[in-house]
Amino acid sequence: MKSPFPGMDPYIEARGLWRDFHARLVNRIIDVLEQVLPTKYRVRAEQREIIELVEQEGKRDRSIYPDVGVTGPLSRPPGGEGGIAIAEPATASPPMTLRAFVAEEFRERFVEVLTTEPERRLVTCIEVLSPSNKRHGSTSREQYLRKRQALLLGEANLVEIDLLRGGERMPMLDPLPISPYYLLVGRWNQEARCQVWPASYLRGLSYVPIPLDQPDSDVMLDLQPMLDAIYERSRYGLDIDYTKPLDPPLPEADRAWLQEQLKVRQTAS
Repeated sequence: MKSPFPGMDPYIEARGLWRDFHARLVNRIIDVLEQVLPTKYRVRAEQREIIELVEQEGKRDRSIYPDVGVTGPLSRPPGGEGGIAIAEPATASPPMTLRAFVAEEFRERFVEVLTTEPERRLVTCIEVLSPSNKRHGSTSREQYLRKRQALLLGEANLVEIDLLRGGERMPMLDPLPISPYYLLVGRWNQEARCQVWPASYLRGLSYVPIPLDQPDSDVMLDLQPMLDAIYERSRYGLDIDYTKPLDPPLPEADRAWLQEQLKVRQTAS
Protein backbone atom coordinates (compact mmCIF):
# COMPACT_ATOMS: atom_id res chain seq x y z
CA MET A 1 0.00 0.00 0.00
CA LYS A 2 1.31 3.42 -0.97
CA SER A 3 0.92 6.59 1.05
CA PRO A 4 -1.74 9.00 -0.25
CA PHE A 5 0.89 11.76 -0.02
CA PRO A 6 3.37 12.06 -2.92
CA GLY A 7 5.96 13.63 -0.58
CA MET A 8 6.66 13.07 3.12
CA ASP A 9 3.67 11.53 4.90
CA PRO A 10 2.84 13.79 7.89
CA TYR A 11 0.88 11.00 9.61
CA ILE A 12 4.13 9.11 10.28
CA GLU A 13 5.12 11.87 12.68
CA ALA A 14 1.67 12.21 14.21
CA ARG A 15 0.89 8.52 14.80
CA GLY A 16 3.91 7.47 16.83
CA LEU A 17 5.84 5.90 13.96
CA TRP A 18 8.71 8.38 13.82
CA ARG A 19 11.34 6.44 15.76
CA ASP A 20 10.94 3.42 13.50
CA PHE A 21 10.89 5.59 10.38
CA HIS A 22 14.01 7.51 11.47
CA ALA A 23 16.01 4.31 12.02
CA ARG A 24 14.94 2.88 8.67
CA LEU A 25 15.76 6.09 6.79
CA VAL A 26 19.24 6.37 8.33
CA ASN A 27 19.96 2.75 7.40
CA ARG A 28 18.69 3.27 3.86
CA ILE A 29 20.86 6.37 3.36
CA ILE A 30 23.90 4.38 4.44
CA ASP A 31 23.06 1.50 2.08
CA VAL A 32 22.62 3.81 -0.91
CA LEU A 33 25.79 5.81 -0.28
CA GLU A 34 27.93 2.71 0.18
CA GLN A 35 26.89 1.52 -3.28
CA VAL A 36 27.97 4.70 -5.10
CA LEU A 37 30.87 6.27 -3.18
CA PRO A 38 34.48 5.76 -4.34
CA THR A 39 36.48 3.26 -2.34
CA LYS A 40 38.42 5.90 -0.42
CA TYR A 41 35.21 6.85 1.45
CA ARG A 42 33.60 5.18 4.42
CA VAL A 43 30.00 5.59 5.58
CA ARG A 44 29.34 5.06 9.27
CA ALA A 45 26.30 5.18 11.52
CA GLU A 46 27.03 7.14 14.69
CA GLN A 47 24.88 8.10 17.65
CA ARG A 48 24.53 10.65 20.43
CA GLU A 49 23.67 9.55 23.94
CA ILE A 50 20.94 11.80 25.32
CA ILE A 51 19.54 11.94 28.86
CA GLU A 52 16.34 13.97 29.30
CA LEU A 53 14.16 14.59 32.34
CA VAL A 54 10.84 12.81 32.00
CA GLU A 55 9.07 16.16 32.36
CA GLN A 56 10.95 17.47 29.31
CA GLU A 57 9.67 14.53 27.27
CA GLY A 58 6.16 15.83 27.75
CA LYS A 59 5.08 13.09 30.13
CA ARG A 60 2.76 13.56 33.07
CA ASP A 61 4.06 14.73 36.42
CA ARG A 62 3.43 12.22 39.19
CA SER A 63 2.11 12.83 42.67
CA ILE A 64 4.31 11.68 45.53
CA TYR A 65 2.53 10.31 48.60
CA PRO A 66 3.76 8.33 51.65
CA ASP A 67 3.17 4.57 51.55
CA VAL A 68 0.97 4.71 54.66
CA GLY A 69 -0.44 7.82 56.23
CA VAL A 70 -2.88 8.37 59.09
CA THR A 71 -3.71 11.87 60.30
CA GLY A 72 -5.42 12.85 63.53
CA PRO A 73 -5.74 10.95 66.83
CA LEU A 74 -6.74 7.27 66.69
CA SER A 75 -9.87 6.06 68.40
CA ARG A 76 -10.53 2.50 69.53
CA PRO A 77 -13.59 0.67 68.32
CA PRO A 78 -16.18 0.28 71.03
CA GLY A 79 -16.60 -3.01 72.81
CA GLY A 80 -13.14 -4.29 73.48
CA GLU A 81 -9.42 -4.17 72.96
CA GLY A 82 -7.62 -4.28 69.67
CA GLY A 83 -9.40 -4.17 66.35
CA ILE A 84 -8.85 -1.74 63.46
CA ALA A 85 -7.80 1.81 64.12
CA ILE A 86 -10.12 4.40 62.61
CA ALA A 87 -8.73 7.79 61.70
CA GLU A 88 -10.49 10.91 62.80
CA PRO A 89 -11.30 13.49 60.08
CA ALA A 90 -8.09 15.02 58.78
CA THR A 91 -7.15 18.42 60.11
CA ALA A 92 -3.73 18.78 58.50
CA SER A 93 -3.04 20.35 55.09
CA PRO A 94 -3.48 18.07 52.04
CA PRO A 95 -0.35 16.43 50.61
CA MET A 96 1.71 18.33 48.06
CA THR A 97 2.08 17.21 44.47
CA LEU A 98 5.79 17.01 43.58
CA ARG A 99 7.66 16.19 40.40
CA ALA A 100 10.00 13.22 40.65
CA PHE A 101 13.49 13.55 39.21
CA VAL A 102 13.25 10.82 36.58
CA ALA A 103 15.60 10.65 33.59
CA GLU A 104 15.18 8.84 30.30
CA GLU A 105 18.15 7.82 28.16
CA PHE A 106 17.89 7.46 24.40
CA ARG A 107 20.11 7.57 21.33
CA GLU A 108 20.01 9.72 18.21
CA ARG A 109 21.54 8.18 15.11
CA PHE A 110 23.19 10.10 12.29
CA VAL A 111 25.44 9.36 9.31
CA GLU A 112 29.09 10.29 8.79
CA VAL A 113 30.95 10.19 5.49
CA LEU A 114 34.71 9.93 6.02
CA THR A 115 37.69 9.89 3.68
CA THR A 116 40.77 7.76 4.17
CA GLU A 117 43.07 9.78 1.87
CA PRO A 118 45.48 11.30 2.66
CA GLU A 119 44.31 10.63 6.21
CA ARG A 120 41.08 9.55 7.87
CA ARG A 121 38.82 12.52 8.58
CA LEU A 122 35.19 13.57 8.54
CA VAL A 123 33.94 14.98 5.23
CA THR A 124 30.15 15.24 5.65
CA CYS A 125 27.68 14.67 8.45
CA ILE A 126 24.08 13.81 7.53
CA GLU A 127 21.47 14.54 10.19
CA VAL A 128 17.83 13.49 9.96
CA LEU A 129 16.27 15.69 12.66
CA SER A 130 14.31 14.09 15.49
CA PRO A 131 11.48 15.61 17.55
CA SER A 132 13.90 16.03 20.47
CA ASN A 133 16.19 18.17 18.27
CA LYS A 134 13.28 20.56 17.71
CA ARG A 135 11.99 20.66 21.30
CA HIS A 136 12.74 24.05 22.85
CA GLY A 137 15.10 23.86 25.81
CA SER A 138 15.79 20.13 25.52
CA THR A 139 19.23 18.64 26.14
CA SER A 140 19.09 17.08 22.69
CA ARG A 141 18.51 20.43 21.01
CA GLU A 142 21.33 22.11 22.91
CA GLN A 143 23.77 19.33 22.00
CA TYR A 144 22.75 19.34 18.36
CA LEU A 145 22.97 23.15 18.04
CA ARG A 146 26.53 23.06 19.38
CA LYS A 147 27.47 20.37 16.91
CA ARG A 148 25.68 22.18 14.06
CA GLN A 149 27.57 25.41 14.70
CA ALA A 150 30.89 23.57 14.89
CA LEU A 151 30.23 21.90 11.52
CA LEU A 152 29.10 25.09 9.80
CA LEU A 153 32.18 26.96 11.04
CA GLY A 154 34.61 24.08 10.71
CA GLU A 155 36.08 21.93 7.98
CA ALA A 156 33.26 19.43 7.39
CA ASN A 157 29.99 19.65 5.48
CA LEU A 158 26.51 19.38 6.98
CA VAL A 159 23.41 17.86 5.39
CA GLU A 160 20.33 18.55 7.52
CA ILE A 161 17.04 16.82 6.68
CA ASP A 162 13.97 18.16 8.50
CA LEU A 163 10.89 16.00 7.81
CA LEU A 164 8.98 17.08 10.92
CA ARG A 165 6.14 19.61 10.92
CA GLY A 166 6.19 20.02 14.68
CA GLY A 167 8.72 21.67 16.95
CA GLU A 168 11.03 24.65 16.69
CA ARG A 169 13.11 24.94 13.55
CA MET A 170 16.85 25.39 13.55
CA PRO A 171 18.05 29.01 13.89
CA MET A 172 19.08 30.83 10.71
CA LEU A 173 19.96 34.48 10.02
CA ASP A 174 17.63 34.38 7.01
CA PRO A 175 14.14 32.86 7.27
CA LEU A 176 13.74 29.26 6.24
CA PRO A 177 11.24 28.56 3.42
CA ILE A 178 7.54 28.58 4.25
CA SER A 179 7.04 24.88 3.71
CA PRO A 180 6.31 21.90 5.96
CA TYR A 181 9.84 20.53 5.59
CA TYR A 182 13.26 21.48 4.23
CA LEU A 183 16.59 20.04 3.10
CA LEU A 184 19.76 21.98 3.96
CA VAL A 185 23.36 21.65 2.80
CA GLY A 186 26.11 23.65 4.50
CA ARG A 187 29.55 23.47 2.89
CA TRP A 188 32.66 24.06 4.96
CA ASN A 189 34.17 26.50 2.42
CA GLN A 190 31.12 28.77 2.01
CA GLU A 191 31.28 30.65 5.31
CA ALA A 192 28.05 29.26 6.80
CA ARG A 193 26.02 30.10 3.69
CA CYS A 194 23.68 27.20 3.17
CA GLN A 195 21.66 25.86 0.28
CA VAL A 196 18.09 25.13 1.30
CA TRP A 197 15.34 23.33 -0.60
CA PRO A 198 11.70 23.49 0.53
CA ALA A 199 9.99 20.12 0.88
CA SER A 200 6.34 19.16 1.18
CA TYR A 201 3.86 16.34 1.56
CA LEU A 202 2.08 17.45 -1.64
CA ARG A 203 5.02 16.79 -3.97
CA GLY A 204 8.02 14.50 -4.08
CA LEU A 205 11.19 15.53 -2.29
CA SER A 206 14.07 17.00 -4.27
CA TYR A 207 17.42 15.31 -4.71
CA VAL A 208 19.82 16.45 -2.01
CA PRO A 209 23.55 16.76 -2.82
CA ILE A 210 26.00 15.01 -0.50
CA PRO A 211 29.30 16.97 -0.65
CA LEU A 212 32.49 14.95 -0.90
CA ASP A 213 36.15 15.81 -0.56
CA GLN A 214 37.43 18.12 -3.29
CA PRO A 215 37.83 17.62 -6.23
CA ASP A 216 35.20 14.83 -6.12
CA SER A 217 31.73 15.80 -7.31
CA ASP A 218 28.66 15.67 -5.08
CA VAL A 219 26.65 12.49 -4.87
CA MET A 220 22.95 13.15 -5.47
CA LEU A 221 20.73 11.43 -2.90
CA ASP A 222 17.19 10.72 -4.09
CA LEU A 223 15.16 10.68 -0.89
CA GLN A 224 11.64 10.17 -2.21
CA PRO A 225 12.08 6.55 -3.38
CA MET A 226 13.55 5.78 0.05
CA LEU A 227 10.49 7.21 1.79
CA ASP A 228 8.13 5.31 -0.51
CA ALA A 229 9.96 2.02 0.01
CA ILE A 230 10.04 2.43 3.80
CA TYR A 231 6.31 3.19 3.88
CA GLU A 232 5.37 0.12 1.84
CA ARG A 233 7.76 -2.38 3.44
CA SER A 234 6.92 -1.32 6.99
CA ARG A 235 3.15 -1.39 6.22
CA TYR A 236 2.54 1.96 7.84
CA GLY A 237 -0.70 2.29 5.90
CA LEU A 238 -2.24 -0.51 7.97
CA ASP A 239 -1.56 1.41 11.20
CA ILE A 240 -2.63 4.89 10.09
CA ASP A 241 -6.19 6.22 10.15
CA TYR A 242 -6.20 9.08 7.66
CA THR A 243 -9.70 10.15 8.66
CA LYS A 244 -8.38 11.51 11.97
CA PRO A 245 -7.16 15.13 12.10
CA LEU A 246 -3.53 16.07 12.57
CA ASP A 247 -2.02 18.30 15.24
CA PRO A 248 -1.15 20.84 13.99
CA PRO A 249 -3.99 20.48 11.48
CA LEU A 250 -3.44 20.55 7.75
CA PRO A 251 -4.60 23.69 5.92
CA GLU A 252 -8.20 23.43 4.79
CA ALA A 253 -7.30 23.10 1.10
CA ASP A 254 -4.85 20.29 1.89
CA ARG A 255 -7.45 18.47 4.02
CA ALA A 256 -9.88 18.64 1.11
CA TRP A 257 -7.16 17.32 -1.20
CA LEU A 258 -6.48 14.41 1.16
CA GLN A 259 -10.18 13.50 1.31
CA GLU A 260 -10.25 13.28 -2.48
CA GLN A 261 -7.17 11.05 -2.48
CA LEU A 262 -8.76 8.74 0.08
CA LYS A 263 -11.95 8.49 -2.00
CA VAL A 264 -9.95 7.59 -5.09
CA ARG A 265 -8.02 4.94 -3.16
CA GLN A 266 -11.18 3.47 -1.68
CA THR A 267 -12.83 3.31 -5.10
CA ALA A 268 -9.76 1.61 -6.60
CA SER A 269 -9.74 -1.03 -3.89
